[in-house]
Amino acid sequence: MMCRALLVLAVVLALVHAHRDPRSGSVPPHEEVARMARFVVHKCDWASMATISTHEPVKGQPFSNVFSISDGPAGNGTGTPYMYLTHLEISVQDLQVNPQASLSVSLAQTSYCKSHGFDPQSPLCAHIILSGSVMQLNDSEASVARAALFDRHPEMIDWPTDHSWFFAKFNITQVWVLDYFGGVKTVQPGEYYSASPYRK
Repeated sequence: MMCRALLVLAVVLALVHAHRDPRSGSVPPHEEVARMARFVVHKCDWASMATISTHEPVKGQPFSNVFSISDGPAGNGTGTPYMYLTHLEISVQDLQVNPQASLSVSLAQTSYCKSHGFDPQSPLCAHIILSGSVMQLNDSEASVARAALFDRHPEMIDWPTDHSWFFAKFNITQVWVLDYFGGVKTVQPGEYYSASPYRK
């Protein structure tokens, strides 16, 4: 029984070491919180966005929905999550009343957590929660959003034209990072944007 317990402990410690060691894959070490946040946002193709519902029978309650995101072409992220939206979508209708939202992004959607044996709820399976608001883009940044999204999600190019699609960005006011034991850590937007998700 003692040997089995020691074996389990050795496996757990090995997994923790693998998570902390930047050479094991390309995940940043958990001490570099802003880098980790940028890394997760750039690596992920979709997020769960929570709005305050304007629809009965859940009006006034949190309402979460899945959206495709991109912060830029692979290896060239901006840190800003861009989205391709339509006012026909129920969450977007919520945003027209209250643009405040939160965006949850997790490495569970990549092969990283599964290959390391991390459950999606485990702190070692890094996930990021962004607080802020959603803004429609009508300027040159819309071209940046188009390039970012259509590179990652080419199917979007052929989505129905009668849906009046538009480009939007998530305007980040606070970054919450859970990527290790000890509780959530916060990162200010300036620190987040100044960090590089990859070592140069």
